[in-house]
Formats: sequence, C-alpha cells, structure tokens
Amino acid sequence: MGTATGNKQNGEKGKAVKGIFGQLTPSQIVEELDKYIIGQENAKKSVAIALRNRWRRQQVSESMKDEIMPNNIIMIGPTGVGKTEIARRISKLANAPFIKVEASKFTEVGYVGRDVESMIRELTDLSVNIVKTEKQIEVQEKAEENTVERILDIILPQMKKRNGEPKQANAEEGISQADAEEANSKTREKFRAQLKEGKLDDRIIELDLSGDSMPMLQVLGPIGLEEMGLNLQDLFGNIMPKKSRKRKLTISEAKKLLLQEEAQKLIDMDTVIKEAVDKVQNSGIVFIDEIDKIAGSGKQSSNADVSREGVQRDLLPIVEGSTVITKYGPVKTDHVLFIASGAFHISKPSDLIPELQGRFPIRVELNSLNEDDFYKILTQPQNALIKQYTALLETENVKLKFKDETIREIAKVAAEVNEQVENIGARRLHTILTNLLEDILFQVPDKNKKNVIEINKELVNEKLSKIVKNRDLSRYIL
Repeated sequence: MGTATGNKQNGEKGKAVKGIFGQLTPSQIVEELDKYIIGQENAKKSVAIALRNRWRRQQVSESMKDEIMPNNIIMIGPTGVGKTEIARRISKLANAPFIKVEASKFTEVGYVGRDVESMIRELTDLSVNIVKTEKQIEVQEKAEENTVERILDIILPQMKKRNGEPKQANAEEGISQADAEEANSKTREKFRAQLKEGKLDDRIIELDLSGDSMPMLQVLGPIGLEEMGLNLQDLFGNIMPKKSRKRKLTISEAKKLLLQEEAQKLIDMDTVIKEAVDKVQNSGIVFIDEIDKIAGSGKQSSNADVSREGVQRDLLPIVEGSTVITKYGPVKTDHVLFIASGAFHISKPSDLIPELQGRFPIRVELNSLNEDDFYKILTQPQNALIKQYTALLETENVKLKFKDETIREIAKVAAEVNEQVENIGARRLHTILTNLLEDILFQVPDKNKKNVIEINKELVNEKLSKIVKNRDLSRYIL
C-alpha cells in the first residue's frame, strides 16, 4: 500500500516537471534543437542529457531523489554562435520556468546593484504566472458562464421591494408570479443567446469594478522591499478595505474584465503558489550569460578582480544549493539547473574561483561559425532570416526571391567581415541583410509595382562590396 502511494506521488510530481522532454529521448531533443540551431552538436548533446536526467530524477525513489544533483553546464564560445538560443529553446521544450540573467549586472553585497538572489525571485514570479495561466485555461469555461450571468444580471436586474424581498405578482395586473418568472426566464434566455453570439457587444453597461484603495508604494534605496521578496500591497491589502468604482463600458470590454475577475475567483492561489514553487525547485532553469565578465583576468589582483570575485562568492551558494526567501515563501535552489556561458576572450574558465568551477562540471566548447554554417543558418532553420524577411514583405503583397548563389554570396560576405573586423557570429547576418534590403523595405509601400522582387548576386556586390573593402566603413556599418 505504501509503495503504491509513493509511486503515485512520484507520478504526480513527475507530471509537474515532465513537460515535453519527458517523452523525448536525448536524440529527439537534439532533433528539435536542430530545427532552430545549426551545428554545435556537443552543446546540444550535453543539454539534451541534462534535460532527460531531470525527468529521470523524478522517477527514482524518494530517498535517492534528493541525492541526485543537476549537472550544471558552462558553454564556452564567441558571441553569436548559439549559446543563448540553445538555452532559450530547451526551456520551451521543457515547459519549464526559464530566466536569462547577465552576470555583469550583479554586484557584491554592500554595493549598489542587483542582488544575486533576485534571479530566483524573478524565476519564481515567472513560474507563478505560468501556473496561473494554466489554471485559468482549466477554469475558462466556468468563468465564461459566470461572466455571462453577471452581465445578464446587469441588463435584467431582478425587481425588488423596498424591504429587499423579490417583488410579488400584482393581482390587479392579472399576472401570476409563476407567469412573471416564466416571462423573465424567457427574456433572460433570449438575451443570453444574443450575448453569446456577440449581438450585444456594442451596448453600454455600467459596471462595478473593484479597485485598490491604496496607491502603489515604492521604496527608494539600494535594495527595495521587492528585492527582499516583500510586497506592500500584499502586506496591507487585507488591512485596507477595497473600494469599488463604477465604469461605463461596452459589453465586449466588460466581458474581458469580468472574465479575469471570475477566473481569479475560481483559482486557488495557495495551490498555484505551491505548484509554482515546486516547478522552480524541480525544473527551473537559470541561464547566466557573460560569466567571463566576473572572472579574474589571470594577472596580478586589482580592485576590479576583487569585486568580481565577490560576485562569484555571492553566486556560489545559489548555484551550490541554498534557500532564497521570496514573497511566495522559501525556495530551494538545490535542483535548479544552471547554464552559464561566456566568450572567455580575455579570461579563462580556470580564472573562476575553484568552488564555482566545481559547480559547473559539464564544459562545452562551441565552435566559431564558417561560411557553410552561415548558408545553412540563412536557409534551414524554421525561423531563418530569409524566411522572416520574405514573410514581412508578403504583407505588402510582394514576393521576395533569393537565388541560391545569392545566399552563398551573403554567407561569404558575413564570414569575410567577421574575419576582418570582429567576430560576432550569426548576428553579422542581421546587419548584412538589413543593409542589403534597406532600399526595398523603404520604397516598397510607396512605389512598388512588381509582385516579385528577385535578389541576385549582382545586387549583393553592388550594395556591399564597397563597405566590405573599406575596413573603416565595414567597422561602423557592418
């Protein structure tokens, strides 16, 4: 009996963090990432294993579950090669709360700046919103029914006596109470049908809306109450009475506001918070970008290096596993997955303090992108840049066509500029395509008469050759 109950609990917890990746093997996760990211097979493989391990952890016995720590990953590679994109895509695959932070925005405790614990508070806020949205979808149908009833009560208010009792039928009018109720019911049904069909959407009604009795209060200073996980609205909300205010709205506008109110009434926020905190603790993902900016330079210690080391030491307990106080209660970070990334042009991963290095056992080096990679990036992903620009111009009834040799020429130019000026990876394609299509994007709405515009190799050479050859120009324009 006890084993069955334990398995059931494991199953329920597994559902909370399972998401899509619980049904996908690591190779299938890589296939999903391949739809958006070109190359970087080692990085994809590492994150796929990390994701699958999170699901595996939910299936083991309770005694072993707490002992299994996440394999945090550090990605090493130049900018624009897909580090952030990999992290962003796995969060969608995992249906997990995900937050991206920049390590350089944090400062050592005692200095003005962001507190490292704020990343967990933001992650928890995000998780609460995710779970709340899921619960709202579950109660949507009931909330819509309640909304319709509230609007009908406004349109057809029940006749009442002075003492508040329903008005009885008047014998002199020759109408019995039963007939009056039947007539009222028929009228109500008629209005309900019209309401659902949208025939009354433009009608104006007066609505009582609950409003906050006290204005939003903001605490000025290095660390506000929000940073400490406290909210004045929550603290004083139950003490100060809530006022209601009347507003005149169309029924279509009133539907939206009342639907939110009704959905909120049907949701148990204690359950939402409990699930959200569990989601953070078991499936939360924190992506720490620019971690190389808080690494020491490897040279003789300076004040800047000491300050960077202070941020690392503040970061260490969060990554290592600690309890952060949020406005939703304590949140443990022991099983949150941390993925760090950095270019490490000046510093090296070994310049991080040893304790922090030890908390990122999986190291993955991402490769620089070459001409062939750029060609694939322009054509293969579901969100390829050429597909994006084609879709944008289709809104102007213009078909944009790229010859294969044109795309290869663009890829060649991107690789050359990255090599000669500064390597910013795939982001170079954005600047090149913007310069290439600038005139077309500007002129099309006013004077275009063609339904098809073909981008050929000659146009690429005409638009970009001078900029590429002039190093000063390419530095500033591309």
